[in-house]
Amino acid sequence: MENRQVEVSVIIPNYNYARFLRQRIESVLSQTYTNFEIILLDDASTDDSVSILNDYRDNKHISHIEINAQNTGSPFIQWEKGIRLARGKYIWIAESDDAAEPIFLEKAVAALNQYPEASFCFIGAHCINEFGNLICKDFDRWTSKQLRHSSGMAVFEGADYIEHNLYWRNYIYNASGAVFQKSCFEQIKGSPCFTMRYCGDWLFWIEMARQGMVIEIYDKLNFFRIHSSSTIANANVLGQGVKEAMQIVSVTEKQLPLMPKCKRRIIHGSFYKEIKRMRVPANIREELLASYRELLQGSRLDYYIERFYKLMAPCLPGLLTRTRDRL
Repeated sequence: MENRQVEVSVIIPNYNYARFLRQRIESVLSQTYTNFEIILLDDASTDDSVSILNDYRDNKHISHIEINAQNTGSPFIQWEKGIRLARGKYIWIAESDDAAEPIFLEKAVAALNQYPEASFCFIGAHCINEFGNLICKDFDRWTSKQLRHSSGMAVFEGADYIEHNLYWRNYIYNASGAVFQKSCFEQIKGSPCFTMRYCGDWLFWIEMARQGMVIEIYDKLNFFRIHSSSTIANANVLGQGVKEAMQIVSVTEKQLPLMPKCKRRIIHGSFYKEIKRMRVPANIREELLASYRELLQGSRLDYYIERFYKLMAPCLPGLLTRTRDRL
């Protein structure tokens, strides 16, 4: 690729996704917005991935093809490697098992250029299975509150977005749906999110939201592929995913000292409920409850408060819930 200035660096990290890889690369090359470079990364795949990547070596958009000799075991290591190579102002981590509509980048870049104070822009997704067929899952969970925006887009202060959205859950559920400022990423190097195994992406987006405003675009222009994941399965068996999530909530609460107490207790109670309902050995459950008390200073009372809010919310429209609090 000639040494010209590009606005967007598209990083495609891959590990053993040869069966999806060509569709992903073609969906990037088909974008209506064209001022981008593509950085192809492979984390020592054992399938036909490298052969597919090499098929694109002469494409004018490809600036790097980097093949690891050994697997790193961490998506964040690949992200950081790609960003070090990136020349663009904006970064799109286009996961190799996903795809996108041709207009995805055009909309994202236009929004980021319109609001230069924004650290990232997030666009909704259709969910597809391993065969590319649409499935009945909706991770966006937009309500009339989000869809009321006539422009199909909303912009939020980062601190507000954390308190009302990301504190409850990771609404940025798929990295492929986000385009972010490279300069904002540079500000969060050293964050503990990069050493987490299960929930690091949740903390990553919280850290990014602290760097500026957040843009949401209420249009499903991404295709998020749902298929089996042994990492998630192991996280549930060992309870490590829950423990990391509690660590993230604890960190967020320390940085938002004015958080309403009732909101904290609802969140804490939801963790207590989840731990009690997990199908794990008794010793692991006790370890998780000990972490719950240590990290959140939580108690059984929080569980009863969470249950009260959950059961009474349909009868009391003013009662706090995750959906009602969401911006």
